[in-house]
Amino acid sequence: MQHDFYRDTWVEVNLDAISHNVKSMKHHIGEDTEIIAVVKANGYGHGALKVAESALTSGATMLAVAFLDEAIALRHSGIEAPILILGATRAADAQLAITYNITLTVFSLDWLNEAKQYIEAGELQLHVKLDTGMSRLGVRESEDLATIFNFVKESSEFTITGIFTHFATADEKDLHYFHAQYEKFQELLRAVSHQGLLVHCGNSATGLRFPGKLYNAVRLGISMYGLSPSAEIKNELPFILEEAFSLHAKLVHVKRIPKGTKVSYGATYEAEEDEWIGTIPIGYADGWIRSLRDSDVLIEGRRAPLVGRICMDQCMVRLPYEIPVGTTVTFIGKQHNERISVDEVAKRLNTINYEVTCMISSRVPRKFVRDKKIIELSNPLLSNVSKES
Repeated sequence: MQHDFYRDTWVEVNLDAISHNVKSMKHHIGEDTEIIAVVKANGYGHGALKVAESALTSGATMLAVAFLDEAIALRHSGIEAPILILGATRAADAQLAITYNITLTVFSLDWLNEAKQYIEAGELQLHVKLDTGMSRLGVRESEDLATIFNFVKESSEFTITGIFTHFATADEKDLHYFHAQYEKFQELLRAVSHQGLLVHCGNSATGLRFPGKLYNAVRLGISMYGLSPSAEIKNELPFILEEAFSLHAKLVHVKRIPKGTKVSYGATYEAEEDEWIGTIPIGYADGWIRSLRDSDVLIEGRRAPLVGRICMDQCMVRLPYEIPVGTTVTFIGKQHNERISVDEVAKRLNTINYEVTCMISSRVPRKFVRDKKIIELSNPLLSNVSKES
């Protein structure tokens, strides 16, 4: 069900861009390599359901999320495609995963022994995680891996359908550690029979740079959303990525202030001359954090600076001239010939593009666009409120 929203702040998600990026990766890696579309963290802030639907219709065959809650939410929304949980799941929830036909990641014999006690019916599908150098989750030794495979082989409660690892530096120029991890992955694979399993070691960066090292599947995350895995390799990408995320608001108040007037908390900004100031209904509670003070936004196709401290729900912009209330302000995205990219915002914050889209909070409504038309609105704040007729 679609819901309206009642504030002049929103994210636009270009689903055509999602489709383009998935299809481009599919063409790049070949038909024999499957795409696992990573839609954790609400699709990196884009909206997990609509991204998942677009990815699946564009060539992805499986979805991946971080936690069981995310997978169950997709099932309740009608997603029937295979879903892999990449993170740790409580052994006590093993039966729930079977009920919802969700594949879990396993990396411990102790976990299997505990989970077995909770399985009453059905068979739990598993992907085994190997730690080849991330030192996060995963089996590190060949002997331990073989023990897990033998345990599962003798247990009717489990079946192993995949095996995988994750690279720490696939998006960097220096590839020594990447190659060391890849060699470790090959070494561990030799300890077990993996014929017929989904074998995946590649993230977006690996898929883009090393399609020959993917085995039979790639986990497409950040680049599905049109963003480079890192600034280092942005100029080396094999195909053009289309950025799907943009963030907008509208001016809700415009006033002329005289020279010497202070703006916002702490009175840290003072007008050096008579200035036009606009108020915008977005703030740090929406994810536009205080560190972004003095950053640019786009108004009428030109850049204008935010001034004063960003408030919880509002911020102020110095306008080049009087601009009408209701004019669209773009924080991320394009207006005319000007663009503010996710990467630009990330650079200002000294972080990565992943964090920028994820930090825009769920209270900011999402508009999903296809063929330049809004096909759905998502507003979690009104998710339990029926739309008025």
